[in-house]
This record gives sequence, C-alpha cells and structure tokens, in this order.
Amino acid sequence: MRQELLSLPKTLAEDVARNLVMVARLIDEDPEQAYAYSRIALRLASRVAAVREAAGFAAYATQKYSEALAEFRAARRMTGNAELWPVMADCERGLGRPERALAMAGEPEVQKLDKAGQVEMRLVAAGARRDMGQLDAAIVTLQSPELASHSVQSWTARLRYAYADALLEADREGEAREWFAKALEADKDGSTDASDRLAELDGVEFTDAEDENAAEEDVPEADGAVEDAVDEDADKDGADDREVVEAAESDAGDSGAVAADGERDEEQVEERREEDGLVTGTDRADRD
Repeated sequence: MRQELLSLPKTLAEDVARNLVMVARLIDEDPEQAYAYSRIALRLASRVAAVREAAGFAAYATQKYSEALAEFRAARRMTGNAELWPVMADCERGLGRPERALAMAGEPEVQKLDKAGQVEMRLVAAGARRDMGQLDAAIVTLQSPELASHSVQSWTARLRYAYADALLEADREGEAREWFAKALEADKDGSTDASDRLAELDGVEFTDAEDENAAEEDVPEADGAVEDAVDEDADKDGADDREVVEAAESDAGDSGAVAADGERDEEQVEERREEDGLVTGTDRADRD
C-alpha cells in the first residue's frame, strides 16, 4: 500500500493514508464509521488499488454487498491478484446468489490462492450449499485434509467451528459437541463463540452479573420502604396517644370546673338559707 501511495502528491498521500488507518482501526468495532472514512479515501484516490480494496472491506463489513463487490472487482482489475476471490464469492451469497458463489468455487482462480485462501473458499462454498438447503453436501465440502490436520493455523478454529455448526444443524449433536471443543482448542484469539456453543449443548446457563447487581440494589429499597411504613405507623400511634392524653387532660379540666361550680352552688344555698333564717347556730359552727 505504501508503494501505491507514493504515486500521489505528498500531502494527498498523507491524507489518504490517515483515512485508511482509521478504516483499519474502526472496521471491527465501528464499521459504519470505518465506512465513512473509506468513502473519503475513495474520493481522494479512487485510482489506487489499496483504497478500492479498503473501501470494499468497509462496505462488506456494513453488509453493502453490491458496493463491496464492485470495489473488490475494481481492485482485482488493478492488481490482477486472486486473493479477493473468496470474499467476492461471499458477496454473491450476501446478494442472495449462492449458486453464483458455488460456481466461483470451481473457477481456476481458486488454484492461485494460498492455503488460507483455499480454506476460505471452502468455507464460502459450504455456506452456499447451506443457503441452498444442501446440508449434507455442505458437511462433505468441509471434510478436507485441513479439517483433519492436528496443526493449528490461523483458519483452523473457523473451519472446525463451521463443521461443528453444520453437524449440529443436521442433528448430529454428539459429533457437533466434539468439533466445537476442537474449535475452542484452536481458537487462541477468541474469533468464534465456540465456548458459548459448548456451554449451550451442556445445558449450562450463565447469569448476567448486571441483572444480579440490579436485584441486590432493589433489596435495600424494599427494606427502606418497610422502615418508612413502620415509622409512619409509629407516628400515627404517637399522634393517637397524644390525642388520648389531650382528651384526658380536657376531661380532667372539665371535672375541675364542675367541682368548682358545685362549691359555688353550695355557698349560694347556704347564703340563701341564712337570709331566710333557716340556718342555726350549730350549722354555722359546723360550716366554719
């Protein structure tokens, strides 16, 4: 790629290079953003094969298969290289043309691929067979010396995984489990989810840690609600008690008032009796 960019003016080459770096950096984690950078690079240098190839992979990552295929074809015309043949065939699958992808698997270009490219083409061909409902044929397509090999290459995990997945779809669960385990053994960089598939076959269920934390956080809130209810009841009981006390004090005050009124009434009666001459000396002495 560096050699291709040297054909451009220095400032332009630097701008294109910066955009291509961003495409490579973002294509896995943010393919849409990578695609946007690829369009800038393509606008700046559409006659550079590396730019067309990067634009093709960015479009492929965002499932824009027609656009990706056009870019890959352009890059291949510029370089004459066959290494893009498998991904071009997979674009045909993405466009709903598995029979075309299968035909490409039999073209002479496949023989020009290195071992990794040939394995990739085998994976695409097996996928096309499955797209066409030919599951048994897909399984046979994947059965190869590369699958049986004990050596681990960059493509080994993906090949074993695809074989296990096809076996599982064919209801050959025991064999599928064996090959998922072999895929996991070869998957040093975590390029497949073989461990999850194995766990699923073994009936292992994983609990989301976030769900557990959320459940734990709900408990204090529930306790707090109970405490609030208790406090509310206590406040209500206290208010009731205060009302009883106040009522009792009021009653006591009323009794005192009645007693005082009674004493005043007796005095008035005595005074009336004295005025009427009904009080004797003995009564007066007792009263004093």
